[in-house]
Amino acid sequence: MEFICWDCGNKRDIKTLDAHCQCGGLWSLDFKGEKFSLDSIDRDQWSIFRYRNFMALEDESWKDVSLGEGLTPIVRFNEDILLKMDYLMPSLSYKDRGAVMVISHCKSIGVKKIVQDSSGNAGNSIAAYAAKAGIECEIFVPEGTSAKKIDMIRAHGAICTVVPGTRDNCADVCRQKVKDEGLYYANHVYNPFFYEGTKTYIFEVFEELKRIPRNLLIPVGNGTLFIGVIKGLEALLDAGLIEEMPQIIGVQSQNCDPLVKAYENSSPIPQVVDVQASLAEGIAIGQPMRGKEILEASYKYGVRFVHAPEDEILKAREDLAKKGVYIEHTTAANLAGYREYCRLYGKTPDTLLPMTGAGLKSD
Repeated sequence: MEFICWDCGNKRDIKTLDAHCQCGGLWSLDFKGEKFSLDSIDRDQWSIFRYRNFMALEDESWKDVSLGEGLTPIVRFNEDILLKMDYLMPSLSYKDRGAVMVISHCKSIGVKKIVQDSSGNAGNSIAAYAAKAGIECEIFVPEGTSAKKIDMIRAHGAICTVVPGTRDNCADVCRQKVKDEGLYYANHVYNPFFYEGTKTYIFEVFEELKRIPRNLLIPVGNGTLFIGVIKGLEALLDAGLIEEMPQIIGVQSQNCDPLVKAYENSSPIPQVVDVQASLAEGIAIGQPMRGKEILEASYKYGVRFVHAPEDEILKAREDLAKKGVYIEHTTAANLAGYREYCRLYGKTPDTLLPMTGAGLKSD
């Protein structure tokens, strides 16, 4: 198992502390696990590590890091929509799937201190698992981040530094600290172990339903769930458990849509956009670092991108709450995006929406 640069193909030992290749390209993971099979699931393990035979694990460090993440239920919202309740996680967001893998890797290679930038949810998650692992942690968040998310980060014992400006500026400040002080950058976008965790979203769906719905809607900011979903579906294809990809629907904020613009122009790279404030703060990423990777997979598998209209997000949140599902604004953008997709392409039954973050985080 090695890191491979997405851009130049350079290989590096996974014990490297370098966040990316010397050429600037991000690492992917050269890992070929056992073919996915329902018979190889450890049904006595109540976390995502029931799928560990199919995941890139160096040792058993995960046993000291896991908080019981995963195994979230799928519930029906209406005749056309299923909801995967991924806000029912230890840190109240789907990011726990990836964070537990990143921190397990850090523990495996002896990292003592980490830094990370986040719009909130990933920071909460990394801080929680770092606390469990006994690893010192500092999280950088942009101004405007929900006060409750900041409170959660600090409650786990992490330093939370609020950076003026946009989400992208926050990332720049954090990366400069990594460079200046030689710290380990436990970033959910950069670190390929994160996607080894988010791909379990698909494994769970298949185990729960014994099939994959015809349509999978995925919110896309930095693409951490999107890339994991692609990896999970490719594993099912490779195992012969599905014959073709479902229709994947990528949702971006109307106020921050570099991938929608790229899709509209058939561009291989994200487009430069004027980032505006959005209720969907978790996907308001103007410069997605894995944008080329996301778009390459999108064109390969016929992904369609749509906006979540800004003026529909609160209505969507209200409608979900009235059915007992209380989620944050970014998550409500998924339903708003689904409705926009139906407006563009017609009635879309058998669609699975991820409920990615709990509502108490963004009040």
